[in-house]
Amino acid sequence: MAHFTRRDCLQGSLAALAAPGAEARKAPAATRGVIQLCEVFSSGQTSRFRLARQIGIQHAILGASLGGLTRDRYEEHLARAKAEFQAAGLTIAGVESHPVPAGKITLGLPGRDEEIENYRAAIQALANVGIPMICYNFMAGLGWYRTRVDIPARGGALSSEFDLATANQQGLTRWGEVPEDKMWENIAYFLKAVIPVAEKAGVKMALHPDDPPVSPLRGIGRICTTAKNYRRIMDLVPSPVNGVTFCQANFKLMGEDIESLAREWCRQGKIFFVHFRDVEGTREHFRETFHDNGPTDMPRMLQVYSQNGFTGPMRPDHAPTLEGESNDNPGYAMGGKVFAIGYMKGIMQSLGIPSARIVQCGMSLNGAIDSNAG
Repeated sequence: MAHFTRRDCLQGSLAALAAPGAEARKAPAATRGVIQLCEVFSSGQTSRFRLARQIGIQHAILGASLGGLTRDRYEEHLARAKAEFQAAGLTIAGVESHPVPAGKITLGLPGRDEEIENYRAAIQALANVGIPMICYNFMAGLGWYRTRVDIPARGGALSSEFDLATANQQGLTRWGEVPEDKMWENIAYFLKAVIPVAEKAGVKMALHPDDPPVSPLRGIGRICTTAKNYRRIMDLVPSPVNGVTFCQANFKLMGEDIESLAREWCRQGKIFFVHFRDVEGTREHFRETFHDNGPTDMPRMLQVYSQNGFTGPMRPDHAPTLEGESNDNPGYAMGGKVFAIGYMKGIMQSLGIPSARIVQCGMSLNGAIDSNAG
């Protein structure tokens, strides 16, 4: 078995930073963020935990669901999950999706006040166990939506597609028509109730865009569809914890200049979480791509996040399903994610972009000890 000394580790770290072109393209150290490469997992996914650690991931996003539990059990449940992840060498950087059921909140239905009380309790429970961020969305009635999930991609991999004309043919949902004005009322009601609690608790609320960013979708108004609307949402309840999950493909589909927008919100400290993915097409008709063969300059985007101070979790999203994998959960099989992480790590190392990871000797590539290391 090979033996590595602290000097070997330090020399390896310095060599990585001295990779060709790294010095020429990296930003001044004072402005650079430190990216926490991560993946989303649920409790009990032991094999995926091991795979994540094998490819160098030390941070995780918890797919948390506290539904069915009474409020007095939220903290116990989250503490158990945190301990499980820590035992696997993973630090939970946040939770993704609503931690408690929120269908009545987003649709403005009777019973939403009870859901809001559950939400407020969940925020406090997350704070109590040291989980600092919620990636939530406000897609009422329908979540992220595709019209096909079996589109052949490179080499026969399977990817997903959205086509607005096909979606329109599917008709209204059981909730009928929900106008955008109603959605604005609903999100204002929600944010006024939860943002003060989140700010006091120190839990960041990272709003994910509507996916796809079209409105209406099968009769339901969607409002997280433009940067202008995002600014309005953040102004509804101004707070340092009222911010963004920057799912860059969705902002690209909105027609936004994602490089400029990422720079703006990173500098304002409003991007709490990044979904790193790419698509080809328009908001009315698009397909997911592999991370390395879409139209976006992905190395440049990683550079923009780092140079403008983004420090937080980032995960590859919606990777195609590869040979030998089940397509039962499109976009979330692990093969494509492993490929994407390797692609991202290669870019980051070549450009000298710091990542929050530890090599065996305990020294990170940016020369700082990571206090979150498991």
